[in-house]
Amino acid sequence: MSFERVCEASDLPDGEALKVERNGIEVAVFNVDGEFFATQDRCSHGDWSLSEGGFLDGDVVECSLHCGKFCVRDGNVKAYPPTEPLKVFPVRLEGGVVYVDFSAGHITP
Repeated sequence: MSFERVCEASDLPDGEALKVERNGIEVAVFNVDGEFFATQDRCSHGDWSLSEGGFLDGDVVECSLHCGKFCVRDGNVKAYPPTEPLKVFPVRLEGGVVYVDFSAGHITP
């Protein structure tokens, strides 16, 4: 795994999201009660940014384009119209710094 530093944990308040990009891969990093999760940034249904145009409620992000919902823990669809889950990326928190492995994104079965 190849983790890359994306932000200080203190820079991402609880209940917020941050868009980060490496090598053309756009990822949304979410802070859920001090736990950090990362998914693809674009909604699988409407090609809309989840970090910049979404609403996080607990561990569920709602896309503001068509109101589809996804679990940020595993990428699974929680409310339609999306039918395809989000790709999730491994996250590591070390010494107050958030790291994401951009090369290891996958769909949770």
